[in-house]
Amino acid sequence: MGRFARTVMARASGGSVAVTRLWPGRTDRLIIAPHDLRTADATRAAEIYAGRFVFAGKIVTCHGRSIFDLEPPSDDWEAALLGFGWLRHLRAADTAITRANARSLVDDWLSNMSRTGPVGRRPDVLARRVISLLSQAPLVLSDTDGKFYRRYLRGLTREIRALRYALLDVQDGVPRLQVLIALCYASLCLANQARQIRGATKKLSDELQRQILPDGGHISRNPSALIELLIDLLPLRQTFAARNIAPPPALLNAIDRMMPMLRFFRHGDGNFALFNGMSATPSDLLATLLAYDDSQGTPLASMPHSGYQRIDAGTTLVIVDAGTPPPANVSQEAHAGCLSFELSSGPCRIVINSGMPTTNRESWRGFARSTVAHSTVTCHDTSSCSFVERSAMKRFLHGAPVVGGPRQVENRREEVAGGVLLTTSHDGYRDKFGVLHRRVLMVKHDGSRVDGEDSLSPVQGGRHRAAQADYAVRFHLHPLVKASRLHDARGVMLVLPNREVWTFEAADDKVDLEETVFLAGNDGPRRSTQIVIRQNSIEAPNLRWSFIRSNASPQATSARRAARHEPELPL
Repeated sequence: MGRFARTVMARASGGSVAVTRLWPGRTDRLIIAPHDLRTADATRAAEIYAGRFVFAGKIVTCHGRSIFDLEPPSDDWEAALLGFGWLRHLRAADTAITRANARSLVDDWLSNMSRTGPVGRRPDVLARRVISLLSQAPLVLSDTDGKFYRRYLRGLTREIRALRYALLDVQDGVPRLQVLIALCYASLCLANQARQIRGATKKLSDELQRQILPDGGHISRNPSALIELLIDLLPLRQTFAARNIAPPPALLNAIDRMMPMLRFFRHGDGNFALFNGMSATPSDLLATLLAYDDSQGTPLASMPHSGYQRIDAGTTLVIVDAGTPPPANVSQEAHAGCLSFELSSGPCRIVINSGMPTTNRESWRGFARSTVAHSTVTCHDTSSCSFVERSAMKRFLHGAPVVGGPRQVENRREEVAGGVLLTTSHDGYRDKFGVLHRRVLMVKHDGSRVDGEDSLSPVQGGRHRAAQADYAVRFHLHPLVKASRLHDARGVMLVLPNREVWTFEAADDKVDLEETVFLAGNDGPRRSTQIVIRQNSIEAPNLRWSFIRSNASPQATSARRAARHEPELPL
């Protein structure tokens, strides 16, 4: 019903001049253009002028035809085209030719608005288009005549009106915030919008208070949400100031809470940890955002509301997912990676999760969200979370939310002699296999060693069947890490890109090296290696392992391990 009402009203208001003139919030001029923080590349202006549109890894050449009449090669490509973010590249070139090219393309789109397909009407794409048309208005409207100016405003007003109706059924989470941010921009940038400013500000403030958690994380637990939202919220704060209007306290508080989280998720190489839908880190956007971070301090160790733990020890860093799945209405991107962790040493990532690709996400989504794509324990090759699988329900729910998983995740952090001890557990396998997964991590203060223990203990009254007692502990390695198994088959030598050497050791278990895939690369999915230990929770419910920084050879490491007993974790 929401989609039907939105479509009917938006088309009626856009197709009738009489209705448009009577519609509330009618405007007659632009009074300000917000700043666009996204990186612009002037060299791409030449490609666009030549009719080559390169988005989401796909290339489409016009050959003299309208780009808006051509069949898009993918939904991601079409979303990038109809989001109009590429206008910033033309603005960066700042020549008479690029300005004329921008006007020509926008004029072409104004003539094709009625033929916009489902992707172009998606609320997130519509919001991006409104923000782009507002922020790049100086480029498009420079040296233009009054007729085109009025036509541009009519098209923009129609898009804003459709955006208001998009609130009727927009997906919860980041898309809903993006729509409200775009409506706030529109009310501030257009004339005669005093009432709309008050309404949009109130709705945005309420949504920010609901979606941004007290520790600064997003309710979806997706680290990429911080980048997507801050890149629009920071210019919005400036736009309020430019209009001599005090930014709402909820906006200021949300920004202040979110900025430290950018540093929390960063590894030494600048990339974000790959949890709950995070893909390749947009390094250019992140660098821009960090320039606005006034704290410049050491990240906090614990984010209890978001459900993450961070252990810094010398140049060694461990980040752990120690939280329950997000609420179902914002879990379309959530992963079954409870108690997974990532490990890095200086500028080199060692243990990672597979992450999500930046393009062609649907093809990899099933694997990327599964527990086997994370550096944690998998029982009977089954994920710790359940997702909606029926196609009809996916369409109705705007994706495949989490419908089952850990309900209770416990974690206790303490300083002990020689390091930091983190004890965690989750009950995601309670109903399926009648076991509780417990993971203990011990990181030495100097960062030279990370010890771990995984255990699967039966739950009272649970179904603990011998036929389903198999489990595997996986450690996905970054593609740049070279791994070679030691001759005793109970360890792996890891050589990092900076020639630093680490050794993975399992106390009493055989270690295998298997192929996996790293999805979050800037150049797309690529092969990688994972360390896998397989056991049976009835015969061997506990499994100990260690990552040790070492410059010794494999032979010296084997001799050391045979000569003395490795210390156990302080439980």
